[in-house]
Amino acid sequence: MIIDIAVVPKSKQFSIIKKEGKIKVHLKSAPENNKANLELVKEFSKIFNCQVRIISGLKSKHKKLELDISEENFEMCLGKN
Repeated sequence: MIIDIAVVPKSKQFSIIKKEGKIKVHLKSAPENNKANLELVKEFSKIFNCQVRIISGLKSKHKKLELDISEENFEMCLGKN
């Protein structure tokens, strides 16, 4: 599945917030040397237990991710987080 997210780097803690159908991800890492992107992929892979790939927005706060998971399982995992 493909999702659109907005990221907020340099946050106090990692979190995923879904509000009004939009997903905002707070990252602890700074957007330097690809650190924020690496944290994003690592944390999403761990939470959703699937392959994660950034397909657009490598240098933007608005990103498009491809997750190897069904929408149903995604929503279920998101609810636990």
